[in-house]
Amino acid sequence: MKVRNSLRSLKLRHRDCQVVRRKGRVYVINKTQKRYKARQG
Repeated sequence: MKVRNSLRSLKLRHRDCQVVRRKGRVYVINKTQKRYKARQG
C-alpha cells in the first residue's frame, strides 16, 4: 500500500479505483486490481 499526499492521481490510474473514508483516513481501494491500494497522510 502506498502512502501519498494526493490521491486524485492514484484514482485515475484504473477505472475500478474508489476513494473511501475509513476511520478518518482516506483510502483508494480496487477490488479487481489489488495493487492499486493507497492511503492518505
